[in-house]
Formats: sequence, C-alpha cells, structure tokens
Amino acid sequence: MMQVIASNSKETLQQYPCEYLFKAFGCSEPAMEFVLAVHAVINEVVPVDVNDIKHRPSSKGAYVCVSVAAYLENEQQRQNIYNALQQLEGLKYLL
Repeated sequence: MMQVIASNSKETLQQYPCEYLFKAFGCSEPAMEFVLAVHAVINEVVPVDVNDIKHRPSSKGAYVCVSVAAYLENEQQRQNIYNALQQLEGLKYLL
C-alpha cells in the first residue's frame, strides 16, 4: 500500500518559481532502477540534472529514498510530477 503525504489540493502556499524537493521511497531491490524511474518521471515535466538526485537506503535497507530538487515554474508542474510519481511501480511513500 502506498501512502501519499503531499497534498494534491489545487490551493497551495507554495510560491513560484521555486526549487522544490520531491522525495520518493521505493523498493530497495533493484535500487538504481527505482532511482532512474523517479528521475525519468520528473525529467518528463521539467529538466533535472542527474547531479540533482540524491538517494540512500533506509536504516534497515528495505527501501531506498530518492530526493530530487527540481526548479518549478508553476503549481501545474508540481501536480503533474506528483501524479506521475504515484504511478511508479515499487513506490511506497511520497513526500
């Protein structure tokens, strides 16, 4: 079961343009496959350099946390990315 903590509300307190940090937790095996999938999803909406991706295993190694800093111009981009990330195979949590 996937849990989404980020709000999908049309109203937001976020001011644009801005750098926004997405965090996705997914299956640790194969970890790099999940990391690359997160990058591909975000990169379809806004360009993201591979150097803007950070990942680390959870304390028990069951999950991998992928953090991606992306420069967003508007709320629609943020919503599009969250909607696409929710479709990722292996996604457990999304912040």
